[in-house]
Amino acid sequence: MPKYLPNTRFSDCWGSAGKVTFYHRNGVCFWRKRACPVFPGTLLQMEHQSVHLRALDAWKKVPHDVQLQWNEYAKDVVSHRPPFDGSSRVTGHNLFVSAYHGFAQLGMERVPEPREFEDFPVFDASSASAEVLDGGMMRMSLRIKLGDCAAFSRYRVAVRLQLTSVGGGKRPGLMRSFTAVENCQDQESDAVFLIPDYRDVWDLDLQEYTVHVRYFLIDTLTGYRVRYQSKSFRISI
Repeated sequence: MPKYLPNTRFSDCWGSAGKVTFYHRNGVCFWRKRACPVFPGTLLQMEHQSVHLRALDAWKKVPHDVQLQWNEYAKDVVSHRPPFDGSSRVTGHNLFVSAYHGFAQLGMERVPEPREFEDFPVFDASSASAEVLDGGMMRMSLRIKLGDCAAFSRYRVAVRLQLTSVGGGKRPGLMRSFTAVENCQDQESDAVFLIPDYRDVWDLDLQEYTVHVRYFLIDTLTGYRVRYQSKSFRISI
C-alpha cells in the first residue's frame, strides 16, 4: 500500500475521509481505498454486539462521581490508536467498556469497578500443540512465558485464531475468539483452549495445520486487557 508523506499542513493522518482510509503499521502511515464491509450477523457477532450494547448501557448508569474516577485512571493508559507519540490516551468510558468486555470474555460478565491500570508482565508464546477429543473437539495448548510479576495466576490468556492448511495465509475475518480454560499457573505454562467443531468452523479436516494466533492477557482482577501479539505455528494432530 502507498505511504502517506507528511507535509506542512498535515504531519500525520488516521481514520477515514471520503473514499480513503489512513492506517499505521510499525509507526508508518499508509493509505488505501476505504472498505465497505458487510455485517453478516453471525451468531458470534451478534453475541459480541449484545455484550457491547450492555456495556454502553451500564456506563450510562454509573454515577457521575464514579465516572470521574474512571477518567482519572484512564489518564495513565496509553491508547493503541494514533498518534503514536505517546500523547494519545483512552477515556474513562473506553477503559470501562474494555474492562466490561474483559470480564465477559472470562465468563464473568459484570459491571467493573474503577481500578488503577497496572502494567502487564512481558509475555510470549513459544509453541503450540493440539489433539482431537471425543465429539470432534480440538484441545489446543499454547506455551506461554510471562515476565516477572507478583502473581502469575492473576492473568488468563485469550486468543483469536484461525486454522489453515500448512502454509496458508491469515485472514482476520476467519479468526475466532477463545479463552483459556484456566489462569496461568506459573511463569511458564500451557494455556489450554477447547475448540468445538473445528472442522466445520474452518471447513478443513487435515492431519497438519498452520494456526495463526493473536494472543493477549486478561487481568482477572480488573478485566483490563493488554495489546495482542501475533504468531503462527505448525501443528499436527
